Amino acid sequence: MFVKVVGTVGYTAPEYVQTGRLTAKSDVWSFGVVLYELVTGRRALERNLPRSEQKLLEWVRPYISDSKKFHLIVDPRLEGQYCLKSARKLASLANKCLMKNPKPRPKMSEVVEMLGNIISETSSQYESISQPIGENEDVKEESEVETEVESTKQGHNYLKKVFEIKEIISLRNRSVGKLDWRNWTPGLVRTW
Repeated sequence: MFVKVVGTVGYTAPEYVQTGRLTAKSDVWSFGVVLYELVTGRRALERNLPRSEQKLLEWVRPYISDSKKFHLIVDPRLEGQYCLKSARKLASLANKCLMKNPKPRPKMSEVVEMLGNIISETSSQYESISQPIGENEDVKEESEVETEVESTKQGHNYLKKVFEIKEIISLRNRSVGKLDWRNWTPGLVRTW
């Protein structure tokens, strides 16, 4: 009997391709791809791009380790209105999910917790920067505060999205720690 391995191109974990067996860690791999899609604004596979840029994971590889080039992979539709530090943390989390060997990959519950920490850190940085000078514990020079407030304004739209994600993913109930799929209606998914 011949068994054909079937999976969505660009999201399939390497061990599934080799063995045909799906595990929870296979899903973690796929979520790592989704995280890179969020950071870059690209699909896992873009056939309309030059061959060297079609596969998302191959395309991002040279940029993720170079801090001076990392901004080049961030979704250009954000028009610079994002927190670069948070984008790097999302990419780092994606890398943990995309480890070739499935054993060291985090559990999905750990991924959700790490994602929640990134969201919390980003939102708390925004809150501390947006406080008037007198309310901060450390009084900073006025020009330094103005620079931080300006960068905060730039990342404000990004933070709105972060807060929306935070509402969707309830991290307060750690025993669940996942999206509520029961309320989603089924639909057709176009694959290419």
